[in-house]
Amino acid sequence: MKKKVLSLLLCASMAATVFAGCGDKKDGADNNADANNAADNNQGENNAQAPATSDETVTLKVWAAEEDQNLTNELIEGFKAANSGQKFDITVGVESESTAKDTILIDPEAAADVFAFASDQITDLVKANVLQPVQDVDTISAENVAGSVAAATVDGTLYAYPMSADNGYFLFYDSTVVKDPTNWDAILSDCAAAGKKAGMVMASGWYNAGFFYGAGFTTTLNADGSTTLDWNGTSATGIKGTDVVQGMLDIAGNSAFLPITDGDTANQIATGSLGAIISGTWDADGVQGAFGEGYAATVLPSFTCAGQQVQMGSAAGYKMLGVNANSAQVGWAMELAKYLTNESSQATRFEQRQIGPSNIKAGEAPAVQENIALVAVTQQNGSNGVVQMAGGSYWDPTKSFGEIIAQGNPDGTDLQELLDNLVAATAQAPQ
Repeated sequence: MKKKVLSLLLCASMAATVFAGCGDKKDGADNNADANNAADNNQGENNAQAPATSDETVTLKVWAAEEDQNLTNELIEGFKAANSGQKFDITVGVESESTAKDTILIDPEAAADVFAFASDQITDLVKANVLQPVQDVDTISAENVAGSVAAATVDGTLYAYPMSADNGYFLFYDSTVVKDPTNWDAILSDCAAAGKKAGMVMASGWYNAGFFYGAGFTTTLNADGSTTLDWNGTSATGIKGTDVVQGMLDIAGNSAFLPITDGDTANQIATGSLGAIISGTWDADGVQGAFGEGYAATVLPSFTCAGQQVQMGSAAGYKMLGVNANSAQVGWAMELAKYLTNESSQATRFEQRQIGPSNIKAGEAPAVQENIALVAVTQQNGSNGVVQMAGGSYWDPTKSFGEIIAQGNPDGTDLQELLDNLVAATAQAPQ
């Protein structure tokens, strides 16, 4: 999911929110009872065992995005072949990772046994006791990059199987225009000299939070759905929130900066007027076409803040597979989820759809390492990416705040007041 990845430093969220455990589960077939009990009583231990085969047909329902239907069906055939001693009836339904949580929570017992979802949804799914905890935690944790495992973990329990690690934003640049992509000052100077622009979406709480994350500020999702920001204070690094805002205003006020409307990035890339842009892998093809031989990508630049260079942070997102705790075949559902996210499946997912693996070995494949955008997002997420979650009242205020910055604070509002108002607005529980 590219948009609406919700804002929070995961560890802060875990400390601030207490979640219920997996709760009472619907009883499954006899051959799954041990798997259920193991998940309930031994969370965190590597004691998973595949369900015993039987003469009965195991019926499972899988939800995957529309663009993943053919791929998912192909991988499921591989799963059947790997478990040829068991009869299966596995159907695949269409459900976007971005809407999976909302659909599931309408009626969890009617939802799919295995479903793909974006990392920002895990909090609500855990609170609703929908997710079956992963059993073979040691294996899954060792096989996937740390950020994806952290994103799938709530209150010390691994609740999902990481599937991809390519959601986040970073810097694309034309190397024939931008000679120094490491800081905003140099990027803007190089673009101005070439008659180009450097662009990003400023009016979005997903993108503009990166300036604050880099300076050491945090966001925390509260139990009532509100979001606590500390942006109006001083971070642990000694930087004031007003310093960050001034740094953002300095960028926005540069004639070589282009504030892009959320959703209009592809159109702006196609104009050929850009020398650099902050975006994600979804725009890689368009950027490569626009930049040609100069196509390059790297981690986010630093910006001048309180007289020093501060490296921007970013909102890192992951996709994963969850197993419905209400499944009548929860043991086999877990085996299927594990198969659909293993090294081979993630390698196939990259080959067919250029999706960045969370699996460490799959990510080390030469073809993945040669993908400029995937290398950049992996480096960004790994070095300075924050797994984000936030309440519904976060988005509109942070968008409005970003619009004010993009316009250069036209009303001349005191910067401390601007931040105080933002913090107060996001602290309201969504209606």
